[in-house]
Amino acid sequence: MIELTDPVALTQALVRCPSITPDDAGALDVVESALARLGFRCHRLTFEEAGTAPIANLYARLGSAPPHIAFAGHTDVVPPGDITAWRAEPFAAALLDGHVHGRGAVDMKGAIACFIAATARLFAERCPAGSISCVITGDEEGAAVNGTQKLLGWMQERGEVPDACLVGEPTNPERLGDMIKIGRRGSLTGHLTVQGRQGHVAYPERADNPIPRLLRMLEALTREPLDAGSDHFQPSRLVITTIDVGNPASNVIPAVARATFNIRFNDCHTPASLEARLREQLSRVDVRHDLAISTSGDSFVTSPGPLTALLAAVIQDETGRMPELSTSGGTSDARFIKDFCPVVEFGLVGQSMHQVDERVAVADLEALTRVYRTFLERYLAAA
Repeated sequence: MIELTDPVALTQALVRCPSITPDDAGALDVVESALARLGFRCHRLTFEEAGTAPIANLYARLGSAPPHIAFAGHTDVVPPGDITAWRAEPFAAALLDGHVHGRGAVDMKGAIACFIAATARLFAERCPAGSISCVITGDEEGAAVNGTQKLLGWMQERGEVPDACLVGEPTNPERLGDMIKIGRRGSLTGHLTVQGRQGHVAYPERADNPIPRLLRMLEALTREPLDAGSDHFQPSRLVITTIDVGNPASNVIPAVARATFNIRFNDCHTPASLEARLREQLSRVDVRHDLAISTSGDSFVTSPGPLTALLAAVIQDETGRMPELSTSGGTSDARFIKDFCPVVEFGLVGQSMHQVDERVAVADLEALTRVYRTFLERYLAAA
């Protein structure tokens, strides 16, 4: 039986579950078993929508009184890629040179293990007032439609919304203690299509080449900066990710040209204001086109205050580093949680996440466990 105060053994048990989205592969069983042994009331919930895979999720709570602090995370992982390129089998959780190797060790099974170990250590010493819960999904690396968002709705219906939430995503660029995420940029994706008429390159007057017109439209979208940044955010950026015509022949003018772009945007914009700006810019080019917009998350920030100050002080005490408060990086499930309660993110060092030979230092697992334990103790005592 796994020792619940040991974050290394817990991490290894989780990594050994090949829980590539949407497959759980037993990962939630590991989490639920550990939390149940600590006295958590566990609820396994599966959500699905038409056209999507069903996703298993877990909500567990210890205690019923306020204050209520939640930990949120995900047990699903991205595929390992070419397993022959790995130093050790990606789901073996090998312990090599002071590191646990394996897919998900950093993103973010290690943090889940640390939180379980931190809770076990705290309750082995004392039973603080208040409540601790875990909100664990298997759909963070996938479409994120049958995970945290639906689980939060279920929690709200039952009166289980926490007072604050800590997300265990890998936030640190280089060393544990470098960075707390207090917000995230929004993400908007645009799919731009220009229709033309196919023809022979020797007779361009008989065709209608959509490529030059598409390029003019992309130039219009990228000509001016979106903004200069804001108090807590870097400037928004539009990045063209692909231009496609599906044309294998060098002597044929294509009939259609398509481009995809993504904007990571700050709190100077909303999805609606960005879409209006994009459509207005394209209208000036006067080219018939189709623009489809999708948004996977709005920007948000948890303003510096008691929650961020408490976490930063704990991190400094345990690591000797005062963390930067940042909104950099991609999206996370914190974008859903912020609609229910204040949320901050702090986890492991993210340098190897999603890479071949993903790995976490044993020393970092131990240090993060100390951070989480002290944070829980101080939050429950101060609130």
